[in-house]
Amino acid sequence: MPRRFRPLDRRVLWISAMAIVLGAVMAGVARALTALIGLITNLAFYGRWSDAFVSPAGHALGLWVILVPVVGGLIVGVMARWGSQAIRGHGIPEAMEQVLINESRIKPRLTWLKPVSSAVAIGTGGPFGAEGPIIATGGALGSLLGQFVQVTADERKTLLAAGAAAGMAAVFSAPVSAILLAIELLLFERRARSLIPVALAAFIGTGVRYVIEGSEPMFAMPALSAPGLSALVVYALLGLLTGVVSVGITRLTYAIEDGFEKLPIHWMWWPALGGLAVGVVGYIAPLTLGVGYSNIGAVLSGELGLSAMLALCCFKLLSWSIALGSGTSGGTLAPLFTIGGALGGVLGVGLLHVAPSLQIDPRMAALVCMAAIFAGASRAFLTSIVFAFETTLQTHALLPLLGACTAAYLVSGLMMRHTIMTEKIARRGVRVPSEYAADHLDRILVRDACSREVVSLRANDALATVRQWMEGGGAATRHQGFPVLDEQDRLVGVITRRDLFDHPVSETQVGSLIKRPPLVVDESHSLREAADHMVEADVGRLVVVDRSSAHRMTGIITRGDLLAAHARRLREAREVHRHFAGKAPIRR
Repeated sequence: MPRRFRPLDRRVLWISAMAIVLGAVMAGVARALTALIGLITNLAFYGRWSDAFVSPAGHALGLWVILVPVVGGLIVGVMARWGSQAIRGHGIPEAMEQVLINESRIKPRLTWLKPVSSAVAIGTGGPFGAEGPIIATGGALGSLLGQFVQVTADERKTLLAAGAAAGMAAVFSAPVSAILLAIELLLFERRARSLIPVALAAFIGTGVRYVIEGSEPMFAMPALSAPGLSALVVYALLGLLTGVVSVGITRLTYAIEDGFEKLPIHWMWWPALGGLAVGVVGYIAPLTLGVGYSNIGAVLSGELGLSAMLALCCFKLLSWSIALGSGTSGGTLAPLFTIGGALGGVLGVGLLHVAPSLQIDPRMAALVCMAAIFAGASRAFLTSIVFAFETTLQTHALLPLLGACTAAYLVSGLMMRHTIMTEKIARRGVRVPSEYAADHLDRILVRDACSREVVSLRANDALATVRQWMEGGGAATRHQGFPVLDEQDRLVGVITRRDLFDHPVSETQVGSLIKRPPLVVDESHSLREAADHMVEADVGRLVVVDRSSAHRMTGIITRGDLLAAHARRLREAREVHRHFAGKAPIRR
């Protein structure tokens, strides 16, 4: 009989131990990546040797600033051409693709190519975030570890997700949202055997960050007051609008990417062209250069005026979408948060002046739109809500965040089939799971789906007699397999039609044709366990036996029964009924 499903076993301890080590390593890698970005930024824009994380906006290069991102794009193009094409893009879709089609196996050289190329792109003014590359790097390190030790493909996927979650947690000091991101975009499941190692890796990554950089929130902002009912409604409506914007941003980004695909030059040169656009926009609006975490903090704190936020929103979108479409290396989270936050700040200021009675706080509007734009673009719904809370620690923002992100998620799902994370790999023919539902077969027991009226044969039946009976036709003879019982009605095996007709006619008895012991399942097993047993044994039917007696047959379960079990699931999802029709009419 199949093994009983166990949610946890001792293997989880081994995987968790590796995840803990991975979390500590990724905290160091995250610190090293930010230091490398700071070093390149200081060298490229200020001509000094320092790894301090600074904004390029304060440079004094004048028009020469346009060339800095171009040089960075050239370097990234060369690294992609002669290193690995996988460094192109923002990292998360590439990691998703390896999880879905390549058993979570990522090439070892990506563990250093991706962070170095991203540091070059961001350090030379690229309008990206460090989180995408560090997530990709953590995933590559986890995959590499899973290729060096003996683990299953599922366990390697867990290590990949653990490395990615630890990297994000170490960058943003946001462990819970890092776990949720791993679940929603990498694991495509929520099981204890995968959740525990990922959570431990995020816990360790954040703990090490606390030691190195302190426990202050990433985007500290003044305390927000609890919104009233009218303000809550407005924030939800802002989420609806932001959801539409997120759909437009996704389509714009891939339209630009399609435009680059039509250029009559090799893709190696595209990042340099994207860098040219970054440089021109950066000359006009210096705040668009670089990661821009300080810009997000300034927007959320209400330090930027209306015109500054409007310019940041528009120019950051223009610069980032062109750069990302060119295939350079960099993340999407920080640019989306910048665009969404600035958009929310602009809308909040406008509503405060037009309708002060609504009591809209522009800082709250910026926060909810920041989260909503990521929820709409990526559909990482829970990640968006928790991330905005963890990086600001604004408890009164949780309810507005819930309303706005739900609205954005709804609009995105209705207007767009794929997301900014999945569009690229969907175009390559990779189907990405979008819903995580409980296994329907795991909820149904064998006793509720098996066939009770079983046609069986006797071990001492003559083969010639059985053949003659089957050639006579009839409903009972159409089965593909028949349980074989002995004189005491005990199960001794299963025989198929092929077994009966391939053997030469002689005085042979049916019992002598049995090739192996019967494959059985008891009534208390689930259909999932029965299906797995069929797959492992390469059979199309299992005999159902009494739990108290392994030789007493009570029924049979076939592949057809497994398919029929889905009928209820389809009926519940599709058929519309009214169970309460109202008060019955009185007959007179």
